[in-house]
Amino acid sequence: MEDKTKIRLTAAEMSSLWTQYINDTVSICVLSYFMNNIDDKKVKEIVEFALGASQKNISLLKEIFNREDFPYPIGFTKKDVNVHAPRLFSDTFIMMYLRHMSILGMAANTVAIGLGTRPDVINFHKSVLKSAIGLQDLTRETMLEQGTYIRPPFISVPDKVDFVEKQKFLSGVKSRRRALTSVEITHLFLNIQTNQIGKALIMGFLQVAQDKEVKGYLQRGKKIAQKHVDLFSDILKNNDIPAPMFWDSAVTDSTTQVFSDKLILFHVSAMIAAGIGNYGAAMAASPRKDIGLKYASLIPEIALYAEDGANIMIKNSWLEEPPMADDRDQLSGLT
Repeated sequence: MEDKTKIRLTAAEMSSLWTQYINDTVSICVLSYFMNNIDDKKVKEIVEFALGASQKNISLLKEIFNREDFPYPIGFTKKDVNVHAPRLFSDTFIMMYLRHMSILGMAANTVAIGLGTRPDVINFHKSVLKSAIGLQDLTRETMLEQGTYIRPPFISVPDKVDFVEKQKFLSGVKSRRRALTSVEITHLFLNIQTNQIGKALIMGFLQVAQDKEVKGYLQRGKKIAQKHVDLFSDILKNNDIPAPMFWDSAVTDSTTQVFSDKLILFHVSAMIAAGIGNYGAAMAASPRKDIGLKYASLIPEIALYAEDGANIMIKNSWLEEPPMADDRDQLSGLT
């Protein structure tokens, strides 16, 4: 019987494995630091669970890479974190951060499973997905117990099944705007929360970053995140829907370096990439024209911000190149 693990990795499999490796090295750095700065015993147990999952992922990935003679990505190491630095984030923020990371992990590995072919690769991503679901459950249950979990808004249950009969459903003109759909509310709520988490994280990073150019970049990101929070919150408030709270108080006044500027920029870039995906999904799911156009106008802004971050990383030789297709013109001596 054919050994299916000896089939070559597809581009999709190579991409998902390489990306997972890089992301887990970031997680190990961040979570190792968190472990030394937690007061709540329950929160510490959850961080320990997440850290163990990332370390296990790295071990499994190395096994796959070894079978393929695939060079390990460098990613991030102990040199990129000062685990003994003073506390920068509150326990409550750490829980919110972990919950958000678990959502990203569930999404990425679901896609990877759908595109996977080899059994060993699929089984790996199933394992990562299981851990991400476990982390989501642990953070949700603990935050509900502690009273720190922020639920999405409530709306009335519909009286009956209905169908759209007028073009007003699509209109975004103020005099003809309809009420928000549950799907639109969901995306607005999610994008407010992710921007709030992003802003709080950037605030912390801004206090401990070393390079002046990186600090300027983070300051700009902080303003963009707040602007987007305000825009989405206004849409909810104008439709008498409550907007989720802010997380500014989750950051302490510490200025001791915790993470390398390289790790900081990578982490921010990864969050921007996720944000662009969220905005695209929200735009597609928002029939009301004014909301769809709002998302469409914001995507270029954060895409340009992401590009500027990539340029800083390239300038400093911090951007690790992902697996690339063969350049046939170069191999042919044409370039």
